[in-house]
Amino acid sequence: MGGHVHRALEGDDQVRITHVVVPSGHVEATRARLNGRAAVAADIDDMEEPVDFALECAGHEAVAQTVPRLLARGVDVIIASVGALSQEGLAESLEAAALRGGAQLTLVPGAVAGIDALAAARQQGLQSVEYTGRKSPAGWRGTPAENALDLDALSVATPFFEGSAREAAALYPKNANVAAMVGLAGIGLDRTLVTLVADPRATHNNHRIVARGEFGELDVRTAGATLPDNPKTSMLAALSIVRAVRNRVAGIVI
Repeated sequence: MGGHVHRALEGDDQVRITHVVVPSGHVEATRARLNGRAAVAADIDDMEEPVDFALECAGHEAVAQTVPRLLARGVDVIIASVGALSQEGLAESLEAAALRGGAQLTLVPGAVAGIDALAAARQQGLQSVEYTGRKSPAGWRGTPAENALDLDALSVATPFFEGSAREAAALYPKNANVAAMVGLAGIGLDRTLVTLVADPRATHNNHRIVARGEFGELDVRTAGATLPDNPKTSMLAALSIVRAVRNRVAGIVI
């Protein structure tokens, strides 16, 4: 995802990517790939100049370890790995760091539509929120789904997880960032009901949100193409980050 976002923003005349931070074992290869187009470091302490804001595309550990340090320094941060906030107390510690540094943390909607409406409906009270994630068996490889199902032998759509958004995001961190986003935008991680499905006939990553409350009813479906080199990640998730970055410098924000 980081590579996709970098390529999308590289030619933007209003946004300049000055630094890329990667694990120490990837520094040299990343430097060679970028060929001087951005400074590459293994830690934010190694960055050569101040930055206006930072973008996280590195996973849950980066959200817990690096993002609080940036916020405390007064650097606004946009995060992709929203599922990290399923960790007990992390959202509160990130908020405290942001308030300390006078910074702001932005969570992007990612691969799913309807988050704006869900967050708006929350202002008047929500009764229930349900999220269903449906992907091909390949999209669930390398996850605990392999222990629940024989992914190679599936012939029909099969649910393999039912639980809270907090549980889903913790067990499936590379797949269920959407579940965490739905929970945080609506009635909370522990009250949001999540169902995950492996479907051999699915050609896209499919997401459905059903919410009810005083506002009425919301039923939103999204079928997103995956990134070419990562079937676990929807292309719309990467594009959501690109939009969030461009909104920071746009004259009109949608």
